Amino acid sequence: MNIAIQKGTDNNWIVSVLLQNNGCADDAKNRIPPLNLRGTAEDLDNRFFENIAQPIQSASYLMVNMDAFMVQLEEAKKHSAMEKQNADKESKAKEEREKKYKDAMKKAEDFEKESKFKDAWSALPKASDYPEFSREILEKQEAYEKEFAPNLFTS
Repeated sequence: MNIAIQKGTDNNWIVSVLLQNNGCADDAKNRIPPLNLRGTAEDLDNRFFENIAQPIQSASYLMVNMDAFMVQLEEAKKHSAMEKQNADKESKAKEEREKKYKDAMKKAEDFEKESKFKDAWSALPKASDYPEFSREILEKQEAYEKEFAPNLFTS
């Protein structure tokens, strides 16, 4: 709780009480206004806790519910049909991409078996399209290049 005390007019004081809950992730908590109490020092002192108990409990309950709502919302989102469809699409796209890579590598290997190294090199997938397999692709390219490029330094 943040409590601010300010001298008002005449013999009155203004006490402002603002409840803080850093555990609540919902920004709506920032819209809850502070509780402002006005009165003489004696009145505020005598009934201070009586006056703030109910409003502070209500604000606290609201913030706790906001946080629980946000957690449940995220959980519901994970289980929603739309999220599952998106996950399925991503999975299918990944499988398709891997199949395309494997098909290209098989085609290159088939050309290699026929000693068609230039065709094998051309059939390889681009390393830039498959960065996770770039090392393997580049090694294959080098091996094929050695087969079809003459070396001027050896006899």
